[in-house]
Amino acid sequence: MAKDEVILRFDKVSFEYGVNKPILDEVSFPLRRGSKITIMGQNGAGKSTLFALIVGTIKPEEGIINTQNGLSIATAKQVIAREDLALTVREFFEKCFKDKVYDIDPRIDDVLEVVNLKGHEKLHGRILKTFSGGQLARILLASALIQDPDLLLLDEPTNNLDKMGIEHLTKFLINYKKTVVVISHDAEFLNAFSDGVLYLDVYTQKVEQYVGNYKNVLRDITARVEKENMKNAQLEKEIQAKKDQANVFAHKGGQLRLVAKRMREKAEELEEEIVDVRREDKTIRNFTIPCQEDINGDIITITSFSTMNAKTGKISKRKANIKLKKNQHLLLQGPNGIGKSTLLEHLANGSAEGAKILDGIRVGYYRQDFSTLNFEHTVYESLAHAMHLGGLPLNEQNMRSVAASFLITGELINTKIGSLSEGQKGLVAFAGLVLQRPGLLILDEPTNHINFRHLPVIAKAISEYKGAVVMVSHVHEFVNQIRIDEILDLEK
Repeated sequence: MAKDEVILRFDKVSFEYGVNKPILDEVSFPLRRGSKITIMGQNGAGKSTLFALIVGTIKPEEGIINTQNGLSIATAKQVIAREDLALTVREFFEKCFKDKVYDIDPRIDDVLEVVNLKGHEKLHGRILKTFSGGQLARILLASALIQDPDLLLLDEPTNNLDKMGIEHLTKFLINYKKTVVVISHDAEFLNAFSDGVLYLDVYTQKVEQYVGNYKNVLRDITARVEKENMKNAQLEKEIQAKKDQANVFAHKGGQLRLVAKRMREKAEELEEEIVDVRREDKTIRNFTIPCQEDINGDIITITSFSTMNAKTGKISKRKANIKLKKNQHLLLQGPNGIGKSTLLEHLANGSAEGAKILDGIRVGYYRQDFSTLNFEHTVYESLAHAMHLGGLPLNEQNMRSVAASFLITGELINTKIGSLSEGQKGLVAFAGLVLQRPGLLILDEPTNHINFRHLPVIAKAISEYKGAVVMVSHVHEFVNQIRIDEILDLEK
């Protein structure tokens, strides 16, 4: 089969979620065999919707999606469905196939080896919910690879992966011979293998096609915006000059009034030449996470913690001497599966042996799976609850102001949390922390699913936070922008 053969084509496809929520408007583009495509766009622009249309779980309102006969498609989603967390590894992989696969165990071993999940030969009967976020990310990827699809769809595949995991995935994708489409906000990862970009414009609901990697696209878009702005500035200058001349001639009467009329007509012609400058993704506004008042002493003390060997499953107890007062920030480090997220969870719910949080401290907990949010609540209800936790009376004006700074406006505030994109859930979680006014921030992979444009703003807010912080993040560029006072490496 020819490498440049079109295996899937969108032909004037439109889609909307209910009335007045357009996502795609007459979108057309091809996917070619063997291409490595990145999907870019603002949180909520419809990137995951595009995947759902490709696999057929939702249907377009208008237009046609043509797929090659016999085309096999597999998706590595962002998160494992909650109802699947009670399954064993073997049961989860069996669900990937319509028909029973009798040689499933060796096939599971092969794909777990590909995603570098150590000790895979002992994992088949283990329950999914016992794995770390990074290990689950590897299992999600493996569940798509085991199907050996013609078209591989990866939705935020680097979320929760440590440096070694990302390097392993990057090498695999570079060598992968079939078609890959990736949603990701990790620029370095995308630049390593992409040869084309589909850009979803949240304002026009169109898809723009670019050749080259993520870095090339940002350069092209920036150059285009600068060129359009320069052209418009020149046109506006000419328009104003014509209008000024028309005003002068109009007051002189006689034949000069005809000249003034021609000047106005020329100004109108020039106004029609002004182009709509391509609008870039909006960035959240700078924000501050207020610290709980009247805190004195050690906010959190850690004298011991437990780690797990990802290969053997053996639990080890280790000693520590960590004391965090106000304005002190701790970073937890260690490979996937060692127990970082487990430690954060136990700290947040007060069940961590060897750790003590000062009485009366409000804990603001950002979980990588957003399970601290009630998915049945609307955004309004969720933020109102955060204000209640922060000891504040309900102030709708203040709530909406905070929400707007995180791009939560209009009907979005009345939308159920479960209907939001993963990136929008993350922004709601940060808005909740602002309204909760915690004394201790516990942050588990706070960059997951978040648009790269927002990350410097979030890093600044965390760095300037006056309470205590305990954080886990594998994104070094993000961590480097935050003031870290102490590091606890769980592997050492």
